[in-house]
Amino acid sequence: MNIDADDFTLLGLPRAFALERSQLDAAWKTLQAKVHPDRFAAEGAAAQRVAMQWAVRVNEAHQRLKDPLRRAGYLCELGGVPVQSENNTAMPGDFLMQQMQWREALEDADSLAEVEVLAEEVGAQRQARLTRLGELLDVQAALAPAAQEVRALMFIDRLLEEIDTRLQRYEDAP
Repeated sequence: MNIDADDFTLLGLPRAFALERSQLDAAWKTLQAKVHPDRFAAEGAAAQRVAMQWAVRVNEAHQRLKDPLRRAGYLCELGGVPVQSENNTAMPGDFLMQQMQWREALEDADSLAEVEVLAEEVGAQRQARLTRLGELLDVQAALAPAAQEVRALMFIDRLLEEIDTRLQRYEDAP
């Protein structure tokens, strides 16, 4: 095992966007059982420190790969096309218009039903984009468009968080 290996190699998984969650979790549990610091209690503090580093590394890999958006961004990065979401927010005009329409719809919504309809629409768009992302990464190996799709999904996820907050207000209201 190499602590510097990419997450897929570390967990013994194929380098792909499409991953079975059960396969990912099983690989993580198996590896975590091998490197858990408690297994090295009799070997002294130095061995436990090394085991702790391994356990942290394995957990980081699992966390990154279990989230589809983080996994996609990581695949782009491994392929030499970082997502650069901090300094590359350029998006197609039609996408930005859709974002504005959704935000206005959220702002104007004055009933639980209207917010739920918006949540369903945005959620469906998110799912469609995740499907497209899988196609871009696993079939076409089109990393630059995949990185742009990751950035778009980050916008959508932020909007979905706002929608969830709004839905929570309706659920908390007497």
